[in-house]
Amino acid sequence: MAAFDTSRTSYGAHANSAKIGGFFSNAVASVVAWNDARVTRNALTSLTDRELTDIGLSRGDINAVLDRKITR
Repeated sequence: MAAFDTSRTSYGAHANSAKIGGFFSNAVASVVAWNDARVTRNALTSLTDRELTDIGLSRGDINAVLDRKITR
């Protein structure tokens, strides 16, 4: 008589698909974060020194803002 284990529904396929899905979601999140930083950098560098001063920043603060080192 043959026995068939019915307590496991996916036999490891779900774990593998979760890993693959996690990889792709991490990759997409990385691309989105990179693009957000790129857009922010472009917007801040296009401002004049006076405009940057008005929002409490200087040219040297732009990279720190993108690295989230300045909290105001």
